[in-house]
Amino acid sequence: MSRLLPGTRALRTLEAAARHLNFTRAADELGLTPAAVSHQIKEIEDQLGIVLFTRTSRTIRLTAAGTVLFEASIDALDLLGRAVSRARKLARGTALLKATLDAQFASKWLMRRVDDFRRRQPNIELRFDIAYEVRDFDLDDVDVGIRFGVGKYPGLRAHRLFDNVIIPVCSPGLLASGPPLREPRDLFNHTLAHIEWARQGVTWPNWRMWMAAAGINDFDDSRTIVFRNSTDAVQAAIEGNAVALADFAMVANDLSEGRLVQPFELGLRVGAEFAYFLVYPESTADDPRIVAFRDWILEEVARTQT
Repeated sequence: MSRLLPGTRALRTLEAAARHLNFTRAADELGLTPAAVSHQIKEIEDQLGIVLFTRTSRTIRLTAAGTVLFEASIDALDLLGRAVSRARKLARGTALLKATLDAQFASKWLMRRVDDFRRRQPNIELRFDIAYEVRDFDLDDVDVGIRFGVGKYPGLRAHRLFDNVIIPVCSPGLLASGPPLREPRDLFNHTLAHIEWARQGVTWPNWRMWMAAAGINDFDDSRTIVFRNSTDAVQAAIEGNAVALADFAMVANDLSEGRLVQPFELGLRVGAEFAYFLVYPESTADDPRIVAFRDWILEEVARTQT
């Protein structure tokens, strides 16, 4: 009986074709040609002796039998993916801890401190998965994550790391040799950079908001530079090309080591519910590797805020 079941590749093709109801879009997703997708679907139909799709010159539709197999293929692929993830974690043993985090947090905060963790925990090998998207702990080969959000993740334990305070920063060279920065209105003579981000009714502080907080209501923000991520905005400030709005926690090292200066004390807080969170599954909360990493990072966060 097992010889009549489609293989994993065939199931992936069936799932993509049924989800898109378009062989061309399914082919683009799978890295195949539309003819190859059509051929694989025909092979499944011949193998099982049932019709999965009804085809016209312009459209395809799932048959009732096709719908049953489409739904089953989703469940089968999901179950297999979760099993593979668990198998990989078992195969790599208990010495390796994999953390997923975004590039900004990695480069601006964690990588500057990770040697301390390795000195304290020489028996734990720490590896990183750099990604902006949220990973699925059941499907992806990761153990802990650091993510910016509201900290409400079903099935996950979350520890708030920072209260995000957005401050203006620039290079010491710009402060020394550029147009004077004695009062907030002097910023009109500089290139100003920030990021554009909004979620669930909360907007990441921008220059218009900062100027309003400084009592300036005639600011024209049409000449500001908007970056996709904070890393690029901060780099523009370090290179002396702009005054940028940046998260204090992410530039604390640059400030203490002299790569950046803060020309004005005024800072704006991001919505109170949003922050960086350390997250991991409730089911692995007692894992000694996760406990060691959690205790260390919370200690480092407390030191940074101090």
